[in-house]
Amino acid sequence: MYPLQAPPPPSPAPSKPRPSRRCPRCWAVRRGGAPPVAGPRLRSALPPAWSGWRGSTGAAMEPPRFPGPGPAAPGPVGRAQRAPEHGLPGPGPVGRAQRAPEHGPAEPPLCALLQGLGLGLQPRGRCLPRGVRPGIGVPPPEPPGGRSAEGAPGPADPGTFPARGRVLWRGRGDALPAPPGRGAPAPAHGTPCAAAAPPPSLPPATASRAAPGVKPPPKGTTVAVGLNSVRIQCQNEAVYQYHVTFSPEVQCRSVRLAMLKEHRAATGDVTAFDGSILFLPIRLPQLVTLKVQRRSDGEEVTITIQMTKVLEPSSDLCIPFYNVVFRRVMRILDMQLVGRNFFEPAQATVLQHYRLQIWPGYAVSIRRKDGGLFLLVDAIHKVIRSDSVLNFMHSIYKQSLGTFQEECIKQLVGSVVITRYNNRTYRIDDIDWSKTPRDTFTLASGEDVTFVSYYSKTYGITIRELEQPLLVHRPKEKLTPEGKRCLDLVLLVPELAFMTGIPEIRKDSRMLKDVMREMLQSPRQHYLRLSSLLHRIHHSAEASQELLRWGLHLDLDIHRTEGRILPMERINLRHGSFSPTEDLSWSKVVVREASISAISINYWLLVYPKRLQNLAKDLVSAMESVCGPIGMHVGHPALVELKDDRIETYARTIRSTLNSEDKVQILLCIISGSREDLYAAIKKLCCVQCPVPSQVINAQSLSGQPGKLRSVVQKVLLQMNCKLGGELWGVDIPLKQLMVIGMDVYHDHRKGMRSVIGFVASMNHVLTRWYSRVVFQMPHQEIADSLRLCLADALQHFHEMNHCLPKKIVVFRDGVSDSQLDTVLKYEIPQMQKCFDTFSSYEPGMVVVVVQKQNSTNFYTLAAEQFASPPPGTVIDHTVTSSQWQDFFLLAHHSPQGCSIPTRYVCLLNTANLSFEHIQRLTFKLCHLYWNWPGTVRVPAPCHYAHKLAFLSGHILHREPSAQLCDKLFFL
Repeated sequence: MYPLQAPPPPSPAPSKPRPSRRCPRCWAVRRGGAPPVAGPRLRSALPPAWSGWRGSTGAAMEPPRFPGPGPAAPGPVGRAQRAPEHGLPGPGPVGRAQRAPEHGPAEPPLCALLQGLGLGLQPRGRCLPRGVRPGIGVPPPEPPGGRSAEGAPGPADPGTFPARGRVLWRGRGDALPAPPGRGAPAPAHGTPCAAAAPPPSLPPATASRAAPGVKPPPKGTTVAVGLNSVRIQCQNEAVYQYHVTFSPEVQCRSVRLAMLKEHRAATGDVTAFDGSILFLPIRLPQLVTLKVQRRSDGEEVTITIQMTKVLEPSSDLCIPFYNVVFRRVMRILDMQLVGRNFFEPAQATVLQHYRLQIWPGYAVSIRRKDGGLFLLVDAIHKVIRSDSVLNFMHSIYKQSLGTFQEECIKQLVGSVVITRYNNRTYRIDDIDWSKTPRDTFTLASGEDVTFVSYYSKTYGITIRELEQPLLVHRPKEKLTPEGKRCLDLVLLVPELAFMTGIPEIRKDSRMLKDVMREMLQSPRQHYLRLSSLLHRIHHSAEASQELLRWGLHLDLDIHRTEGRILPMERINLRHGSFSPTEDLSWSKVVVREASISAISINYWLLVYPKRLQNLAKDLVSAMESVCGPIGMHVGHPALVELKDDRIETYARTIRSTLNSEDKVQILLCIISGSREDLYAAIKKLCCVQCPVPSQVINAQSLSGQPGKLRSVVQKVLLQMNCKLGGELWGVDIPLKQLMVIGMDVYHDHRKGMRSVIGFVASMNHVLTRWYSRVVFQMPHQEIADSLRLCLADALQHFHEMNHCLPKKIVVFRDGVSDSQLDTVLKYEIPQMQKCFDTFSSYEPGMVVVVVQKQNSTNFYTLAAEQFASPPPGTVIDHTVTSSQWQDFFLLAHHSPQGCSIPTRYVCLLNTANLSFEHIQRLTFKLCHLYWNWPGTVRVPAPCHYAHKLAFLSGHILHREPSAQLCDKLFFL
């Protein structure tokens, strides 16, 4: 294992860390903050009166205990720009969001909670771990538009396991015909990715995964692709696992490791030891007994080494220490570990004007995929700011003297900072105003020491300001060797912690462009950086030798394989259909042709402050002139002019108007700037108290050239049509009596705020009408526990509209990491299946697909050694897919800049007789149906709708929207 430096002193108080918030985006203006990044140290003068910083809110605390290793760091910034998920064209997000953990068990308290609610059931039908193929081997962005036109802030039945490779079931799926206007024949019937479930007698861990099925043969136009994966050849015959015991018992793990190292003549120089399990590339005698003298008291300790397993070199048990070996390789190349990734500060690009540094680096990991062992390597960047948290608090103090503490908590809690003395990143969970660097804490040795003395002796750092408060970071709970839960607080000194991310990203578009210009990489640039790392490893004798000790040999180039391009879809409008352009965008067509259905706006309110009356008149005139081509009729509004733009004025006027008028179809408000508080007040009023669809427009998006006003108004009208129940465009859906469901969970980073499930279900066979609902649950809870009620309501509404129930239900579940797949399989799916018992003799086919946007796989096309982003519709379902689950990668969107990042889809259940190709085709179709973006997006439209709904309810409303709006896309 690599050595860990001690983090700053902590203090105990159990609580789970808050996740970073997500910001939605839609059509007109960019919205959403920059992802977390890290920055260098800068000391500055302090506020004159620190007494104003202190307050009386901080309670007395026990002296903090010295923690163990620091918390896991957040993901880096700097992946190539991702394609739009929603919004207008514009600059994309700055890099990649933090990746969720891919491994690890689900949290026991949640499992116990769900079992206590009677939800600890196994899903019915066939669950889908993985298809079998020769050679085995294992997971947003938003559209570049940014902010909305509104200006919104942004298992089971009995069965048996078959032998591998055996076809368990072959059925006749609903063949998807070729799109209109194309002569391609309908795809042949494929083999559904389903398998028999294990018998009830199997243990729960086994029952969660059924025997693997067989994927259908690849179909579609083939395309040569290069992957950001490098094949690893294992030259050793085996890896040997040993159990090591110490007599008398030695408690300290580091002492055990030191004792074992004294006998390198017996074990060899190459070892991987965790304190009890030893891995070696050589075979020892069946039982080895060694003697060593304990240095502390001179007592003789007997070490017994006994072989327990002989592992294949590519075994999953070998992967963790292979990754440790590769971390040593990266250190040999003089790279610095920051969080989970490695960076080269010496190669940094300095943007002096913005006080930023951009560090190039790599995210590397060794994983087992369908094609064997691969090194996944990605070229990334990290943005380092020169502003310390102390400087940031200083600026807040000058601007908000009266509400200083509240503003600090609002702006700092949830942020990620970096401590440059150990290059670790931490999320700020709280601010302790009662403690200062003069306070003491207790080291692991039992010695009491002040923060000032600790940093001076340990790191040679002098803390200048002695009255500053301390930042609080709460790491995740850990289990002690005795099985008890342990949670220590980490206390950080603001003077030594540095802000991460790009400051004032919403207000400085020039800064965003300059930073993105440095970080965006074309496919060729991305490939050259990967090739450079491979050649550096190959030409470094020490790095190559480190790998060869374990018998690992890297290929000298990235892995190249073949992908498939799915047939392009035709877009259907009211009077015809058309094939989109190569970049799969139809923004010009939808404002020239009539939508599928348009709602006439005859009675609507326009609310605006008096000083914007001219802008309001121009807006009405523009709406009346552009509504005809898109098939809408817009009558003259009832104008409501406000004397000022205070929140109370807006709320009082809107409430009185809506209470006196019951025929209002939609409310349109013009606000003078990006005011989150005013936006939230209007939305709470219109979504909860006086339910009516509402549209909020930032006046800044309407100012400028007349052409800009016309373009914005066209998109505003399309949004208003959606919110009233209109349908913009569609694609051919050959499956009849189909319901598609999208689910996502929003977590608010603020203390005590509950998580929100967004649930959206289709209500007609062409997937253009939607039912929505939200459910609030415990803070930070990802696994949903109220799905039975949500699905029952959706089925009831479907029956009322179609006079029948769906025969097939396809669920797209967003926001689930690899470590939570089993939990979804065992707890969420049974909830939905149990709902079917509500209806007499109702057993529909069901497909559950997990959507993962945050994955480390990237690919680009190869043509005459020219690298380019693959065309939209490119699918890879072999070689780099998981060896445990049935999954595929789909690139559904077009990215004009940088490398396009595919989305991973994991099929957990399939009882609907849909072949694997049918699921891929349906997924691609749904990526065309997000009405907030006239083009394809990264994830299926219902997932986007669910995310927008959950964000609005959890971040803005903090309560459930009115049921009167459940059949409209009021949340766009």
